[in-house]
Amino acid sequence: MPIDFSGHRSSGISALLYPKLRKLLELPPSPVRVYDPIQQLAIVDADVLDRFGVDTLELGRGFALDDRYWREWPLPDGTPALMPSWAPPRREEGRWVLESAGGRVLGQMVDGSQYFEQTYSPLAEDPGMDVRDALAECLWTAVGSPPGPLAAGTEGVRLLRDGSRALRRGTERAILGLFGGNLLEAGEFLFGMDRFLFMLAAEPREVHRFLDRLVEVHLANLERFLAGVGGSIDIIVFGDDLGMQTGPLISPAMYREFFKPRHARMWGRAKELAPVKVKLHCCGGVRPLLPDLIEAGLDAINPVQTSCAGMDPAELKREFGRDLVFWGGGCDTQIVLPHSTAEQVREHVRERVRILAPGGGFVFQQVHNILDFVPPENVVAMLDEVNHGAARGA
Repeated sequence: MPIDFSGHRSSGISALLYPKLRKLLELPPSPVRVYDPIQQLAIVDADVLDRFGVDTLELGRGFALDDRYWREWPLPDGTPALMPSWAPPRREEGRWVLESAGGRVLGQMVDGSQYFEQTYSPLAEDPGMDVRDALAECLWTAVGSPPGPLAAGTEGVRLLRDGSRALRRGTERAILGLFGGNLLEAGEFLFGMDRFLFMLAAEPREVHRFLDRLVEVHLANLERFLAGVGGSIDIIVFGDDLGMQTGPLISPAMYREFFKPRHARMWGRAKELAPVKVKLHCCGGVRPLLPDLIEAGLDAINPVQTSCAGMDPAELKREFGRDLVFWGGGCDTQIVLPHSTAEQVREHVRERVRILAPGGGFVFQQVHNILDFVPPENVVAMLDEVNHGAARGA
């Protein structure tokens, strides 16, 4: 049973918690490198991956390997850390801010919080701005994790190719390439969530025009990305949070009109360009959308947010287990992981593995990132149970 821990931006661990995990494991101190500036996630070092038998690795681990790509920065609790040199936060009164290349404030982390939140929606301010320009002025699309801008410019494809090939030669782990290609989320990022959801219902022609242009940009980026890394990665990761706690954000009919054909086009093109499997990171209660996602060409769904409406793991496995890999759902991160005892975590993991592992089609991952208030003992209990307890039972 494969294990994913920090193999992509939604299977990681808070930079605040990571030093505590290393200390509990009696591993030597290691500089905390903040891989994802927005969500404040740590790069998980090789000794931790080995300790837990992790089977995945994110493509960005092949880049920004030298000290010159990192800049000292304090975590919210004062712990010394390193941030990517191209995303240095700037201090203002009561907050840290992240800026675009042009100097616009895109997001903030106010004192007392532990991640950055978006503060500027470019197409809400300037609806006539071109989509590509707007993406460069949006927190979630302008502030990159490695390789980030290291692979930009005319030499970018070659740099992507060299870095990904070197990573491939150095690991037997499955390599995940984070692409994004968000559609619904991109509209929410650029117009604002409330405005874009309104547009879907009231301004469908405008939405189709926007999405057509967005897909043009995504496809051009996809061609470039896979020209560099297509021979080295195993899974390409797209993103689109289509659900919330109580069910989908949009109806199946709305998904079929606006997003399904465009997902199918992008996912199909990815498989034409490289021998990859397509995974979608998609939070929330998305069970009513799964048949259409499968028809669109999806191979794996993540994070399998089992605490949401309709996301009972046994029912998901029974209905969709022949057609879809469940990449996640291994441990609930809303209630169980932060608020249970270590033994309760182990029992919970055993039950999830018993349900989801038979017949394959399951990659163990906790439901989304492990946040700073989770006891490190529970993280160890979760991953050790997969390796030494539940794995034997499965």
